[in-house]
Amino acid sequence: MNFQLTEERQMLQDSLRRFLSDRYSVALHNDTLSSPLGYSATIWQQLAELGMIGALLAPEVGGYGGAGFDISTVFEELGRAGVVEPVLDCAVLCGSLLAGLDGAPTAREQKLLDQLIAGEQQLAFAHGEPSSRYERCWVETRAVAEGDEVVLTGRKSVVINAEAADQLIVSARETGAAGDRDGLSLFLIDPAIAGVRLRGSALMAGGRAAEVDLDGVRLSQSTRLGTAGQAANRIETALARAEVALAAETLGAMETATRLTMDYLTTRQQFGRLIGSFQALQHRVAEMLIEVEQARSAVINAAGHLEDLPHMRDRHIAAARNLVGRTGRRIAEESIQLHGGIAMTAEYELAHIVKRIILAEHRFGDADTQLERFIDLSAA
Repeated sequence: MNFQLTEERQMLQDSLRRFLSDRYSVALHNDTLSSPLGYSATIWQQLAELGMIGALLAPEVGGYGGAGFDISTVFEELGRAGVVEPVLDCAVLCGSLLAGLDGAPTAREQKLLDQLIAGEQQLAFAHGEPSSRYERCWVETRAVAEGDEVVLTGRKSVVINAEAADQLIVSARETGAAGDRDGLSLFLIDPAIAGVRLRGSALMAGGRAAEVDLDGVRLSQSTRLGTAGQAANRIETALARAEVALAAETLGAMETATRLTMDYLTTRQQFGRLIGSFQALQHRVAEMLIEVEQARSAVINAAGHLEDLPHMRDRHIAAARNLVGRTGRRIAEESIQLHGGIAMTAEYELAHIVKRIILAEHRFGDADTQLERFIDLSAA
């Protein structure tokens, strides 16, 4: 496996880093947190114009990247800057679902992908449910065929970007029990149609999410994405890509937390000396740097195996998420302790970065859940 970025990916990384360094200030971040959408429409459009959304999707669907290292390159920089725009949920998750696995996208799906890449379409994936915990195929929402229509009934929890979405991609079960892989389908829904109710709230790490109630939502059969009852592979592939993105984003945030801590130790004085001159603190920072490099290796490994067979892919991703979750928690705790009270003030960048590190672990499965997945996949 080649760990070096290609020339194209290096250019992608450099241009995104310069853009975020120039535009994504703490003040802009705080303004974005209080906005009704939960993200900056201007930043979103500029990211699209830079080609960052297209870099996350394959050339076959209009993008020019889409491989594991493309995803990790983009998201490491997004994590480094603490970006709250819904790139993961809209571009990676929903983009992957639209791209599909069963042949080329339909004309409708390709149109949405083109609009997504251009920054003209907001999407949200309504999949998690109140009782699903971290089970990827646990879906109780039902889709019942009635003539030429399908009727959806159920509830989705913590649907990120739902309030801003032009379309929702909703998972529902047409056959089988709640945890079965077979019987799952995906439907494209206008959130404004009858029977859909959104209850939004702000997220601690930035952005917004909503509880989505589906009360007898009537849809045309044509709103189904892919083959009826065969969406499990499509969902699992999209989630695998999202987990690599999240691990890379956490890595970028860990790098920023460590850099801010080092900067603080070399400027803050105590007892007439820079606190960074104390050997005990130097040792703690050295351990933080080692933890970051271990996390980097895990992210590289997961990104490099993203195109493997599902069993092998998921095993490497579970290992990476477990390690990144544990080391991220360590980096967050150490950076706060070494800073003191200033670390938790809203005006200081570290406060937002630490929140994102801590809360990222709990998306798609925390460190303990990822360890269980790794053990199960290793024993299979």
